[in-house]
Amino acid sequence: MLRRLHIKNIALISEADIEFDRNLNVLSGETGAGKSVILDSINFVLGSKADKTMIRFGEQEASVRAEFCVEEDSAAAAKLRNLDIEAEGDIIISRRFSLDGKGAIKINGNAVTLSMLKSVTQHLVDVHGQSEHFFLLNEDNQLKVIDGICGEEGEAIKKSLAEEISKKRGYKSEIALLGGDESMRERTLDLLKYQIDEIERAELRAGEFEELKSKQNVIRNTEKILEALTAIHSLMSSDGGCTDSVSSARHYANAVSEYGEEYAKLAERLDELSLEAQDISDTSADMAENLNFDEGEAREIEERLELLKNLRKKYGADEEEILKFLENARSQFDAISDGAAAIERYEKLIAGCDERIYRGCLELTKLRKKACEGFCKDVTAELRTLNIADAVFSVEFNEYGADNADLNSANGSDRICFLFSANKGEPLKPLSKVISGGEMSRFMLAVKTVLKGLNGISTYIFDEIDAGISGFTARTIAEKFIKISAETQIIAVSHLPQICAASSSQFLIYKTEEGGKTLTRVKRLSEEEKISEIVRLTGSVKSPTAVKHAEELIKEFKDRSD
Repeated sequence: MLRRLHIKNIALISEADIEFDRNLNVLSGETGAGKSVILDSINFVLGSKADKTMIRFGEQEASVRAEFCVEEDSAAAAKLRNLDIEAEGDIIISRRFSLDGKGAIKINGNAVTLSMLKSVTQHLVDVHGQSEHFFLLNEDNQLKVIDGICGEEGEAIKKSLAEEISKKRGYKSEIALLGGDESMRERTLDLLKYQIDEIERAELRAGEFEELKSKQNVIRNTEKILEALTAIHSLMSSDGGCTDSVSSARHYANAVSEYGEEYAKLAERLDELSLEAQDISDTSADMAENLNFDEGEAREIEERLELLKNLRKKYGADEEEILKFLENARSQFDAISDGAAAIERYEKLIAGCDERIYRGCLELTKLRKKACEGFCKDVTAELRTLNIADAVFSVEFNEYGADNADLNSANGSDRICFLFSANKGEPLKPLSKVISGGEMSRFMLAVKTVLKGLNGISTYIFDEIDAGISGFTARTIAEKFIKISAETQIIAVSHLPQICAASSSQFLIYKTEEGGKTLTRVKRLSEEEKISEIVRLTGSVKSPTAVKHAEELIKEFKDRSD
């Protein structure tokens, strides 16, 4: 239960400290007094989106602190333990938000993220208002309500379905690696064969591209190379050229070599230089003579290089990568060619999964239909006590078979629709098509009355779901609130005197002006003040008769709660 709520700098509330009791807490006040601010503050601390406009004008920061008392074996306490946060019956949540967009959230003194906060508070409070009418009109949400009744047994079936679906996806992935179905395999094999043949025909060898590029470069510069080689040969071998000069120097050195070892060594070096010079001259002449490329060879090199470039674009950056691609393509071709047996095995496994998924869907449908029997009966009974005497409520299931079941959803194959009729003799029709606003409020309350205690929620918050209701119906709603609040704490915003009279704690939300500023205040009413508030809500003047009527109304509901 929500034991205490502390609000600071939210809208018109400068500061408020509210202590709730464990039963029926009712907030009342004039329109515009700030009742919605209290609920906005609760939603904020529960994890709703923060907005700078909620911060009180002139302040830099807003904050809300909520103290909950829960059972140690509750879902909320278990969630905290999963988050490594201690919880021994108390859960204290604080949340701050500033004008610069920064905020902080703590649970029992531990900093947490917004998603972590929501994972805890979803087990603490259930907020019901006009917007939930739309929730119940959505057929997907209707199925969630039924699954909530099915509880752990339903969740176990859905978990099993999820496991089978995961296995099936795995088998399909394996088949995809083997080329998919027969037509897909044929297309893949054709492509692989084309790629293999194209690379094999090229008869690649590593380094070939660079060799051909080098040859191409020589061909394109033949004239320049020939000119250089001819010049070298001429400079080395012409009369008076390099070889003649070295030869003359060698003659002089040999003539004095006998006069000392150093002269002999010099002569020896010149002998070697003479031989090297002659060799360079001969080599340059040979290279010039052999430098002859015909146009055919040049064209062949160009064509080969173009082929290698195309292969590089398709299969790899160089010959080694292309050959590696070829190796992988051959392996894949062999695997797909020989994979028919493996694919057949996987397809049988998939068929087995589909059979188990279908059986699981049927089992889930059976469980849901069984849950709906009691649910419809109980909701119908509650609606009749809420002054819809001829109400009929049922749940319609779609029909499906093995040929059209949804075998890829862990949620089963069911599509359901809430059917409703408020008047005798009128056929059942989809809830969204026939129910009025006042009937919808009572329908929602009937559902919550039936579901109380099933979801582990310790606090229900009702935001003016009694709008447009009065008289006998108002009295029955007050009685439902008393019934629910015996097990689950209720915090309700209401304008109905009957609901205020039924409250175990009554709070007045009112505006006051202090220091030239408008403030919203929250006051817990005494019994005498509660009587005055009921008189105000009935629209009566505070006369002895009106006071007596309020006292009798309070006594009547007190006797019912006792």
